[in-house]
Amino acid sequence: MWLAVLSQAQEVHFVDITSKAGIKFTHNNGAFGKKWLPETMGPGCAFIDYDNDGYPDILLINGDDFPGHHHLGATTPKLYHNNGNGTFTDVTEKAGLAIPMFGLGVAIGDYDNDGYDDIFISALGQSHLFHNNGNGTFTDVTKAAGLWGPNEFSTSAAWVDYDRDGKLDLVVANYVQWTEQTDLFCTLDGTHKSYCTPESYKGTSVRLWHSLSGGKFEDATQKSGLGDPTSKSLGIAILDYNDDGWPDILIANDTQPNKLYVNKKDGTFEERGVPAGIGFSDDGVARAGMGVDAADYDRSGHPSVIIANFANQMLSLYHNEGNGLFVDEAPQSEVGRATLVTLGFGCFFFDYDNDSWADIFVADGHIEDAIEKVQKRVSYAEPPHLFRNLGGGKFEEVTEKMGKAFAAPRVARGAAYADIDNDGFLDILETTNAGAAFLFHNEGGTNHSVRLKLVGTKSNRDGIGAVVRVVSNGGKDTQSKMLRSGSSYLSQNELVLTFGLAAQETADSIEIHWPSGQTDTLVNVRSGQTITVEEGKGTVDARAYKPSLFRSN
Repeated sequence: MWLAVLSQAQEVHFVDITSKAGIKFTHNNGAFGKKWLPETMGPGCAFIDYDNDGYPDILLINGDDFPGHHHLGATTPKLYHNNGNGTFTDVTEKAGLAIPMFGLGVAIGDYDNDGYDDIFISALGQSHLFHNNGNGTFTDVTKAAGLWGPNEFSTSAAWVDYDRDGKLDLVVANYVQWTEQTDLFCTLDGTHKSYCTPESYKGTSVRLWHSLSGGKFEDATQKSGLGDPTSKSLGIAILDYNDDGWPDILIANDTQPNKLYVNKKDGTFEERGVPAGIGFSDDGVARAGMGVDAADYDRSGHPSVIIANFANQMLSLYHNEGNGLFVDEAPQSEVGRATLVTLGFGCFFFDYDNDSWADIFVADGHIEDAIEKVQKRVSYAEPPHLFRNLGGGKFEEVTEKMGKAFAAPRVARGAAYADIDNDGFLDILETTNAGAAFLFHNEGGTNHSVRLKLVGTKSNRDGIGAVVRVVSNGGKDTQSKMLRSGSSYLSQNELVLTFGLAAQETADSIEIHWPSGQTDTLVNVRSGQTITVEEGKGTVDARAYKPSLFRSN
């Protein structure tokens, strides 16, 4: 039986459908020859079903020219509408999102619980909040919402209802204190300017925006205990690390210890990164953390963590021991050996072959285009990593089996996943620095799956923070996933949960544990469909999967 599943999984491959789908995008990192630090960072990307038609649309974040240094001219984010017929259409102007900014990251969430997902874009300078008007357009409500003012070097962001009051709050990572005037001269070869490491600059705190009534926010950074000016933050993952039903916040820091903010259930957090074993590497080094994600990859019932790090540092695979401690399994794993010299940014757990085990994807790419001259083993453009979960805590790299286009070297940054065509298999969106975006369609799989879209009532409308447990195979297989905003690097996955069921055609039971404390249970749920579950009501809609219009064969 296991050999049959393995054989099926090896038939899966990812096809580059970017051009065929109508995605035409080039990232502007503002570079003009001076090698300013922000040029190396972006861009992020997101999936958002902004018009609620059941097909995830694509949002690509863009940078901009630096003032006085014209390169590409004014560039803006790009919103591509999923037409449901195998193509996307650029609707940026029509949607009201054609606003120039040096954008970096993005987080998607329905902050006002009106049934339409809104957009937060983090930026170098002023970040922006866009309200979804429900008619295909967005309005910039940054000032009206109380978010205007901080001009920071903001990176990843995540929506989270940290006080479980039914309204989404917003946590925003900030990198370092950098300005054009304070840019420093650093060099790799002693002569030519290179990008400085964050160690050359002072850190800055993450920022927490607490949701008030009327769509307004207050800065709760200090009173919540998240204020820490030493942080140099790039990635955010929300997880319930101690299984107490309250969302905790994990921050991936660059050359500073990673932070684990544990929710104290009273509006405040306690930082436990170092005592939990997640702050440093095994040898006591604060690594250069980029992207981050959390998942119960070994079905232990506890969320473990991956953090993408700099070249020569390998990916962190922190296993949650269930007793408040994490142990980095990467040094003894294929995951560590394969990622030793690559530089990871976007990363996430997802079940690409629907065998019911969480796999790992990592988007790679260096920041220095001349790195090969000083480090022969390290490349500027690098292939991604795809690790198949074999069960028992073991992974194997299968990148080269996924197709030449997928395994090609890129200077990648953001990455996200979604089922773009409702065929039950997860597809991948990847961005590159100063380059194109790539959309990879998942093809060749035969395993079953079931997808869940959540609608909160007492909880936030998206159900962000809900934990879903799926039991299948006569009770032998139990999966657990949290619906979360954020994770990866500067990016946002779709707000729908996909559970692979391998050869099983039915899930024995599905339990949804909502942030409000409500639990809904479904039994004998057929695979091959996306079901919408409303808090307190159960299934309110079910849509069968469709044959893919993106499929190349």
